[in-house]
Amino acid sequence: MYNRKKFIVSHAPFWHDGSWIAQRSYNILLAALPAVILSIYYYGLPALGVVALSVSSAMLWELGFTRVSKTADTIGDGSAAVIGMMFAMLLPPVAPWWLIVAGTFLAVVIGKMIYGGIGGNPFNPAVLAYAIIGVSWWDYLNFDAAIVNYDLGFITMFPLALAKHAGMHTDLFNVQQIISSYNLTDLLMGRQVGGIGATFGLGLLLGGIYLIIRGIIRWEISISFLAGVGFTALLFQAADPGRYAGPLFHLLTGYTLLGAFFLATEDSSSPVNFLPMLIYGAAAGILTVLIRNIGAYPEGVIFAILVVNLINPLLDKIRPKALGKVT
Repeated sequence: MYNRKKFIVSHAPFWHDGSWIAQRSYNILLAALPAVILSIYYYGLPALGVVALSVSSAMLWELGFTRVSKTADTIGDGSAAVIGMMFAMLLPPVAPWWLIVAGTFLAVVIGKMIYGGIGGNPFNPAVLAYAIIGVSWWDYLNFDAAIVNYDLGFITMFPLALAKHAGMHTDLFNVQQIISSYNLTDLLMGRQVGGIGATFGLGLLLGGIYLIIRGIIRWEISISFLAGVGFTALLFQAADPGRYAGPLFHLLTGYTLLGAFFLATEDSSSPVNFLPMLIYGAAAGILTVLIRNIGAYPEGVIFAILVVNLINPLLDKIRPKALGKVT
């Protein structure tokens, strides 16, 4: 008897390279650990508590959402843990518990799950949550107020806030003199005030390079982001050296390195083609310095990434020409 076989064509992708979501998530967590561990060393148990609560509550929010919506549990892929870790790395070590729980709800449920889960979110969930929290309860994210009771052995003022204050009062301060009080080596080694995982520049660099080598993130976004920050800061400094900080200061302070390697590179909210990635990263870097220098906030990475997340779908329409020709 003739055994006829069916010819079945499924949707793309047609080839799997062996990687899986959990593998990506665990690699990102591993790359972030050096920066987080150093902050815990400086700030002690409060910082550890913020990280633990942020990661655990993010996972619980995802588990709760999947149970309520009666969808498959996705907590095992580690993406919720990554969101919780990224959100914690943006926070001061004394953030109140309710702020962390509210932030992870915004990140996981509002920023990710209501769009269909991983891969469907148009914004970086942790960045979106931090922006909402920052607009709503900015006093709890004020690093200068949060670290005031710590004796860290170095300047306990947020570098970007101090530089911005000096730039706004040039009759009283000289920005270059203020910046000279920060040793660039100290900034690279984490001896500065900032988010729990955002101060250890060397650790973030090594983590970013690790992710690039492993193919977890694309170098185009990270390098163009850093180039955009450095070039724009250089232009501002050249225009008014007594008011604006130079490129190295902008690159090593705030959320710059965290944004370049861990936030702007989030898969779902960033482009996939070569030229769009370069434009996306450079635009985020330029916006970061513009917000810092002439905007209302001393830090610009968060809002810069949200803006380029918005234009990501337009950028990804820039594609290489297809092979062949239309007849």
